[in-house]
Amino acid sequence: MKQVLTFLLLSVFTMVSAQKPMEMNLWPNGPKTSNGDPEDLAKVWVYLPNEKLATGRAVVCCPGGGYQHLAMNHEGHDWAPFFNGQGIALIVVKYRMPHGVYQVPAEDAEEAIKLVRRNAQEWHIKPDDIGIMGFSAGGHLASTVATHATGHASPNFQILFYPVVSMEQGITHQGSRDNLLGKKPKRKLVNEYCNEQHIKKHTPRAFIALAGDDRSVPPMNSLNYYEELLVNKVPATMHIYPTGGHGFGIRQSFRYHFEMMLELKAWLNSF
Repeated sequence: MKQVLTFLLLSVFTMVSAQKPMEMNLWPNGPKTSNGDPEDLAKVWVYLPNEKLATGRAVVCCPGGGYQHLAMNHEGHDWAPFFNGQGIALIVVKYRMPHGVYQVPAEDAEEAIKLVRRNAQEWHIKPDDIGIMGFSAGGHLASTVATHATGHASPNFQILFYPVVSMEQGITHQGSRDNLLGKKPKRKLVNEYCNEQHIKKHTPRAFIALAGDDRSVPPMNSLNYYEELLVNKVPATMHIYPTGGHGFGIRQSFRYHFEMMLELKAWLNSF
């Protein structure tokens, strides 16, 4: 009975059809920093809710893929009905791969947030209610922006799913570290992208979700990040599900999918 009620509740906001997205080049005049691949273009897809439902909130979404590729659907586009059904705009980012130029992904993600703020009035979005969401390596990118960005590029909240957070050997996801920083990065660069080291009292509030049996990205990434958030008195909530492994995204095959969606919805309604 409980499962039936949960399904019915979720159906209200997951089965709503998302508006047709606007596809935009993120850097129409060329990127700030080149990654050496002119065919790797940064883009965004803007999913706006029905104007009658719009709350003014927006989420900028960074799919994962180890800084090597992007899981654009179950960690990106497929989330549009969930957010649009709650009156929240979703902006899915196809950020460029670093190809040895570590600054590139964060520049793309920050530009996406600036783009949303530049168009806030036209898109019926509140400039001070724009969050960033990321999965796996996209979670590292989201937490990088959440802890490093300033001014118009700084998000107001963060949503992290099974995120890579640290670049420390033994804790990080090795492929993500190698693809972002290279095989032998200098200590200073490693420290710069260990995002748990950069949390401050003004870091935006966080929602973190992961599975305890994740063998790809050690849960210590999330645990250390959550602890530092608490130390700095940053509002944070974390859900660790017993099973699920890595990379479940919005797939309903994840055993705790419905619970996770309800908990995320409740968190979004809490501020």
